[in-house]
Amino acid sequence: MKFSDKPSIYFIMGSRNSGDRNPFEVLKAALEGGITHFQLREKGEGALSGTELLAFALHCQLLCNHYKVPFIINDSVELACQIGADGVHIGQEDLSASQARKLIGKEKILGVSVHSSEEARKAVKDSADYVGMGPVFGTTSKADAKKPAGVEGILTVKKEFPELPVVGIGGITPGNASLVWAAGVSGIAVISAITESKDIAGQVAALQASSKEGVRK
Repeated sequence: MKFSDKPSIYFIMGSRNSGDRNPFEVLKAALEGGITHFQLREKGEGALSGTELLAFALHCQLLCNHYKVPFIINDSVELACQIGADGVHIGQEDLSASQARKLIGKEKILGVSVHSSEEARKAVKDSADYVGMGPVFGTTSKADAKKPAGVEGILTVKKEFPELPVVGIGGITPGNASLVWAAGVSGIAVISAITESKDIAGQVAALQASSKEGVRK
């Protein structure tokens, strides 16, 4: 399985950032709304671990499988291999992409978070299927987020690697998503834009519609 070349709405969530709603209900609503990828990102205070994390991941995986949406694990290559996830996404402080690829095999999706062309260059060398570039805008979803790379950062990476699937992440909403699409990304990744929405399906639809607006810019 490889990263889709169709406009992707990449939803990221863990057990602790679904607002006051059941995370499985949020994920199901997002899947029904039309997200194309889901990444389980279990981080921060109160994060699940051990058997609790395993059970949570398996439930998310079942939902994703039902809707035929790729299920990707953030950081934990071990968990991804244990449950046969569709892929893994790693950051710059995690296991190297080359090591991750050896562990998950050639057929699984491998994504890497990057903040510069230099990091994108290394990800490509290490056989990443896509890179997550950001933060594009300011974000409150990650306490350790770096300075926003802006749309300019995406343009720089796309200029050097026109065929590389790039997913923009960080502070993206239906209101600014068209600017990100216009930079040539393959997808946009969102957290709070979906988890904090009262109308999840409507929000996903708005994010999808923004891809067409971005093409016209």
